[in-house]
Amino acid sequence: MSVLRVENLTKRFGDVLAVDDLSFSVEPGEIFGFLGGNGAGKTTTLRMVLDIIRPTSGRIEVLGAAPDKRKSDAIGFLPEERGLYSHMKAIETIVYFGRLKHMEPADAHRHGMELLERFDLADRAKSQIGDMSKGMAQKVQLACSLVNRPELLMLDEPFSGLDPVNQGLLEDEILRASQRGAAVIFSTHVMQHAERLCDRLLLLKKGAKRFEGTLDEARATQPAHITAIARPAIADVPGVMRADRVEDAGQDWARYDLTLDPGTNADAVLEACTARSVPLRRFEERRASLHEVFVRMVGDGEIER
Repeated sequence: MSVLRVENLTKRFGDVLAVDDLSFSVEPGEIFGFLGGNGAGKTTTLRMVLDIIRPTSGRIEVLGAAPDKRKSDAIGFLPEERGLYSHMKAIETIVYFGRLKHMEPADAHRHGMELLERFDLADRAKSQIGDMSKGMAQKVQLACSLVNRPELLMLDEPFSGLDPVNQGLLEDEILRASQRGAAVIFSTHVMQHAERLCDRLLLLKKGAKRFEGTLDEARATQPAHITAIARPAIADVPGVMRADRVEDAGQDWARYDLTLDPGTNADAVLEACTARSVPLRRFEERRASLHEVFVRMVGDGEIER
């Protein structure tokens, strides 16, 4: 059974179509990247999954049932807007969120201390949130989303504002949750995290799905590129859509940037070079980065480098 299933989800705010006939599912243990620029509909979709706002039309299932705020024990959520009670102590805050998920106080306290220890904050367990740095407070809020050991962990722009060390800590927690069987869905417009973590990706633009699949499938949507040092005959090899001569390499050799026909892979071009006796000194495939793929699909300016 899918942990999360969304079918034909649509949300309108007056004349604004925020989410447009969106369908996807997330499986146990899967890390699912929910990607797109600002205003793409990511947060609106997550809020509908949490039953904070209701869809205009469509269907949502969380663990086989309609979402309900009263039955959220199996969900962990880290909102984009950070905010905790500044007068509460760190461990009190985590226990409070655990109790909201119907945990026993002793279990919430025990697991909360384990999380603070893992986050190098055990010595600040009784510090008030208002006395902590922004980074420390963000780690406490992350612990609040994890304390109930959720089966569905949803993180909205979780890397925003984190330094590189804490970004690495968050990546570790995402992997840890996945390894224990939780479905993890996180929204972001920073491609490097999605490239490192995600089993599957979904790209949104203006509320509509533009792509869903694995990283390799995303890269396969773009023409492959090859860097080759070869003779000019390389340009006439079947499968080469364009051969840009980058620089001379002496004695009729040159370095070429080859763009392949859609659907043609590097192995097929190498076999064609061999069959045609095209001399090669270098033949190296360059796969499109996730950033390059999404700039093509979404447009530059909406994806953060």
